[in-house]
Amino acid sequence: MRSRKFLGVAFVIAATALRLMANELTTVPADMRYGFFNCLDRRSTYGTGPYPEPFIVDDTVLEVNEARLDWLHSETPDGRDDNVKAEIEKGFGQVTLEIEAPYEFESVTTSPKSNTMGFDNIDVGARCPVYQLVSDNEFVNTTFGVAVELGIPTETPFSKDWEVVPKIFNDLQLGERFTMQSIAGLSMLYGSGDEDGAKAFEYGFVFGYSIPHAQLPLPHVLQFIPVFELSGETALNHGGSGLTSLTGNAGFRVNLKTIGPVQPRLGIGYVFPIDNGAREDLHWGVITSLVFEY
Repeated sequence: MRSRKFLGVAFVIAATALRLMANELTTVPADMRYGFFNCLDRRSTYGTGPYPEPFIVDDTVLEVNEARLDWLHSETPDGRDDNVKAEIEKGFGQVTLEIEAPYEFESVTTSPKSNTMGFDNIDVGARCPVYQLVSDNEFVNTTFGVAVELGIPTETPFSKDWEVVPKIFNDLQLGERFTMQSIAGLSMLYGSGDEDGAKAFEYGFVFGYSIPHAQLPLPHVLQFIPVFELSGETALNHGGSGLTSLTGNAGFRVNLKTIGPVQPRLGIGYVFPIDNGAREDLHWGVITSLVFEY
């Protein structure tokens, strides 16, 4: 009975929110629409809004030219794990292509002790928007899109299987500062590893709130953006059907003033497990991120 009441309240809240949004979304002038079936809106902030680069969730925003280097240090039940990832993104119109190469060092401190290192899958991906919606007063600015990722195995201890992940995403900006990025995908593994044929539902949320220099006058900082993330996975087969893992990250990004044609963006976050599935692999972690937009 309580669950029914909860679902009823949730439905009323969702319906009210949609109705309020619908009241704001009226007919858009024809000259504002473009793209396939006029599904895109020239007023959209996709690619230009205050969306922070995620730390542990896949990026969804349009990028023109971007290079990135991340380092994630994790303390695990068996020892520690360090993952360094280099990434390049390039935009072609509304399509963003990306390639990333992660290198991992795993140290097991329990018996038997061991050290393992090597490249994980080399990931190649693409994403693009398919529908955009902007309210008359531009308070609501949202973009729906599709993406795909291909993981190429490097035949190291960390990388034996090909991975294919089709995805859908949404980027939402409310007002001038608040953003929410969400993404969901189906991970499918194929290859010579033990996980051949495994499937999992993956999802993530990124919440950001942009504070401009005028309100927080830090030296050389254009924007300060607190960030909170949720990254989850649910196994669909291979004997682990229904098993979940949910990880959180609390951190911030600082978008610095440009140096010539380059804008550096620094970030740091504290990564932590939320459910029992995540606790089996992680005690805590710290991630640092350096992005160059050029």
